[in-house]
Amino acid sequence: MIVLDANYILRYLLKDNQEMFDRSKKTIENEYCLVLNEVLAEVVYVLLGVYKVPKDVISNILSELIALENLTMHENKSVLFHALAVYSSKNLDYVDCYLCALKVNYTIRTFDKKLIKCLKH
Repeated sequence: MIVLDANYILRYLLKDNQEMFDRSKKTIENEYCLVLNEVLAEVVYVLLGVYKVPKDVISNILSELIALENLTMHENKSVLFHALAVYSSKNLDYVDCYLCALKVNYTIRTFDKKLIKCLKH
């Protein structure tokens, strides 16, 4: 199995370097790959902070990426889909949305008022 880093995923999503896009596309769409939670969070951070991609667009493109059958996520895909849905609709950073989505399986402890509000819904 191939573990993908954020830069590799970003080249695939952004298509900003044709050679790197072609290589990443071949791998991501045809090989069995693993995406770590930390890598997904970094991709979100770079798309929003560096490339100024709107949160709803980030949520949509990463949901499509996660849906690829040959990609294995370090977390249950349904939790990640939920985290991305929360991310597109709330004024929270991605990691807080991920924590909010984890409430299905875990008790989350925080002092963050926005996260507490998310956890109550």
